[in-house]
Amino acid sequence: MSLEIITYPDERLKQVSAPVEHFDGELRDFIAALEDTMRAGPGGVGIAAPQVGHFFRIAIVDVSAMGKLPKKSTNHGRIVLINPEITEWQGMVMGREGCMSVPDFTGNVIRAEKIVLTAFDEQGQSHEYHCEGFEARAVQHEVDHLDGMLFLDRLVSRRTDLFRRKVYEGQGKGKR
Repeated sequence: MSLEIITYPDERLKQVSAPVEHFDGELRDFIAALEDTMRAGPGGVGIAAPQVGHFFRIAIVDVSAMGKLPKKSTNHGRIVLINPEITEWQGMVMGREGCMSVPDFTGNVIRAEKIVLTAFDEQGQSHEYHCEGFEARAVQHEVDHLDGMLFLDRLVSRRTDLFRRKVYEGQGKGKR
């Protein structure tokens, strides 16, 4: 069951999400629907609950569907991040990002190259993840959603770092 993606400039995307307090069947059902939504979009490697109007600190990241990942990138597979907290950042690098909530644009954003974070999974178990490269970028992007931020808020310059997304033949509106 796919959920509806909220798109920019909807003001709800600026809302800060609340911590999850109950780890139950309702939470697991929501996470399954959130994951279905992420996988329904082409090229989706992450999604956060606020993108579907659910303002709790929940995100999913899975860069394994990308095919060939850039060098120096970790791949933990599917990671459910509940109440994530980034505890360490290392190195800064610029990279291109897109977002299901900003379907018409991509942009250059500076992010940490390596991060360490803690988060709970859908069963309520705590985990620590060491992420690097593209996976670290994807995690930071999704955590930003939980704090009411979009990649647009992190552009150095909207004039030079924001790009209209290409639409390829056979690709209609909303099929990016």
